[in-house]
Amino acid sequence: MMRSGNPVLNDKTFTRHIDLTGEDRMTLMGTVHKTGLLLTLLVAAAAVTWNMVFQGTNSEGMLMMHPQLKLFMIGGAIGSLILALITYFKPTIAFITAPCYAILKGLFVGALSAFMEAMFPGIVVQAVGLTFGVLFALLGAYRSGLIKATENFKLGVCAATGGIMLIYLATFILGMFGVNIPFIHGSGTFGIAFSGFVVVIAALNLVLDFDFIENGAEQGAPKYMEWIGAFGLMVTLVWLYIEILHLLAKLRSR
Repeated sequence: MMRSGNPVLNDKTFTRHIDLTGEDRMTLMGTVHKTGLLLTLLVAAAAVTWNMVFQGTNSEGMLMMHPQLKLFMIGGAIGSLILALITYFKPTIAFITAPCYAILKGLFVGALSAFMEAMFPGIVVQAVGLTFGVLFALLGAYRSGLIKATENFKLGVCAATGGIMLIYLATFILGMFGVNIPFIHGSGTFGIAFSGFVVVIAALNLVLDFDFIENGAEQGAPKYMEWIGAFGLMVTLVWLYIEILHLLAKLRSR
C-alpha cells in the first residue's frame, strides 16, 4: 500500500486511476519537470507581494506598503486552499489547478516572507537555503537506501502530521474567540521545541512523497498524475519552508 502524510497524496490517489489504458504513463522526470515549473510560478508570484511590502519608505523611514497587499495576501491564502481541494477531488484537471495554486500560494508566501525579512533581515535567505538543503539531503538519503519508507515509518509520520494539523486547527478556531494556546507560538523553550518537531515531521513527509511518486510511476499511473505528484511535493516544500521560517524567527527573538 502507498501512503503519504501529505493529504494530496494518499493511498488511493494513484490506484484509482492506474486501470486506465491507452494513455502515456507517469514518469519520475516528468514529475520533476512539473515540480520545477510549479516552484517557478510560486516564486514569481511571491516576488509580486514581496515588492508590495518593500515598495519604499516614508519620511520617517517606515515601510510604505501597497494598499492592496492585504487583499492579495488573504486572497492568495483562501484561493490556494480552494484550489487544493479542487485538485484533490478532481485530479484530472490538475494541469490547470496546480499552476493556479502555485501562483495564489506564492502571493501569500511572498507577503509572509517580506514581513519576516523586515523584522529579521537575512532570515528568508536562511530559510530558503535550509529548505532546499533538507530537500536534497533527504532525496540523497532516500535514493541511497539510508532512509526507507517502511509501513511503520509511514504510519508514524502520518500520525504525527495529523496531530500537528489538529493542533493548528484548534489554534485557529480558538483564536477566533480570542483564546490563545500558550507556549506554542512563543519564543520560549517549549515554542522552539515545538517548531523544531514540526520542521522534522514536515521534512520526513518529503520521504513519503518521494516514495509515493516513485511507486506511482512504477505502477503505470496516467501521465496527468505527474501534476498531482508535483503538486503534492510542492505543498510539502512550502509547508517546510514556512515552518523553518517560523523556527528561525523564534530563535532570533530570544
